[in-house]
Amino acid sequence: MDLPSPDTPLYNHPLPKIEQWLQENGCQQNLEKLHCWWVERPAWKAELLLDIDQLTVRYVDAGVDGTDIQRSFKYSLTRQDLEAVIFSGP
Repeated sequence: MDLPSPDTPLYNHPLPKIEQWLQENGCQQNLEKLHCWWVERPAWKAELLLDIDQLTVRYVDAGVDGTDIQRSFKYSLTRQDLEAVIFSGP
């Protein structure tokens, strides 16, 4: 299954396509909380939450003092913009 064009807002993606996109970016779904996803990169790790009107990203231990950094992004952003800001890290 092909994803919609990268310049398509995320709210125009069916849920299976959003899940496919997350998997293609190395995210793993929490099987107990299906709206929660986890991703790890060499320099950072994050939890992604598919909320009702936004995608929330919590970068774990990413702050200068070891605190989490949380950011929220509306589904009206394009998939390519979300991919650029989320997967570039905190």
